[in-house]
Amino acid sequence: MSVLVYTENWDGKFKKLSFELVSYAHEIAKMLNTQTVVLSIGNVAHDELQKLGTYGASTVMSVDNDCCKNLDNQVYSHIITQAASKADANIIILAHNNIGKALAPRLSVRLKAGLATGVLSLPQSIEPFTITRKVFTSKAIANIIINTPVKIVTLLQNSFGIHENQAAVQIETFNPDLSAVTAKTVIKEVNKVTGKLLLTDAEIVVSGGRGMKGPENWGGIEELAALLGAATACSRPVSDEGWRPHSEHTGQTGKIIAPDLYIALGISGAIQHLGGVSGSKCIVAVNKDPDAPIFEAADYGIVGDVMKVLPEFIAAVKEIKQS
Repeated sequence: MSVLVYTENWDGKFKKLSFELVSYAHEIAKMLNTQTVVLSIGNVAHDELQKLGTYGASTVMSVDNDCCKNLDNQVYSHIITQAASKADANIIILAHNNIGKALAPRLSVRLKAGLATGVLSLPQSIEPFTITRKVFTSKAIANIIINTPVKIVTLLQNSFGIHENQAAVQIETFNPDLSAVTAKTVIKEVNKVTGKLLLTDAEIVVSGGRGMKGPENWGGIEELAALLGAATACSRPVSDEGWRPHSEHTGQTGKIIAPDLYIALGISGAIQHLGGVSGSKCIVAVNKDPDAPIFEAADYGIVGDVMKVLPEFIAAVKEIKQS
């Protein structure tokens, strides 16, 4: 018996998300008095795989063949299924991102496993296996009980954190049988954004809404983001108007994020927007309407004209950085 966690890599490198998943899996493995097995798919160097041992991985199963060069949900679900069988895993953990949300239902069907998505903490109990997640656009917490022998969990990003648990990691090559599956995903062209912090990786996000009044006023948001080492984001109306690219749209119909700090400038806080950012550890909101819904979710709020507050915000950050 073991806990299996699938970790993604980006051009052969692991990021914070991967280490958080391993940290989380290790804690569950401790609760079960078993080991943490990590599955890595793709071309990842031995030294990079060894980093997973810092966060509690006792075994790393590395899969690297031509069938895995491109992400294909059908191929990857076959690989994870076979890895779970080899590791005798009764709990499988994935990230609650686009990849995890695509793979988890397939694995649930293949393994006849109960599935809990977007969880935000360790299980409350093992017998019965009870775990929590946010529901009703984060207005309530639900306790999910999984009764199946095999259980699948997707972890909400930044909900658990990174914890070092140095382990003597064993790295082994895993060669799954993929003769019965054919990759159907074909990548014809790859265009990568460079020199810009991705929303899903950012620990701090500075976001703007219609209160910014137009794209010509976005310089302040970009300046504040640069000072804080943050990513920039926006509400849906802003991206629909073409003020900002759709890649920056956060919310239920855009990117769902959970940074350490989310700064909402001129965003009213529609329920769809809050559903995508409510996982943030700290929300700071600026809006001239004291009854704006964003203040119900904010940890700190400033009632005022964002066009006047933002320059003062920037000046305060500069003063702190210079001191």
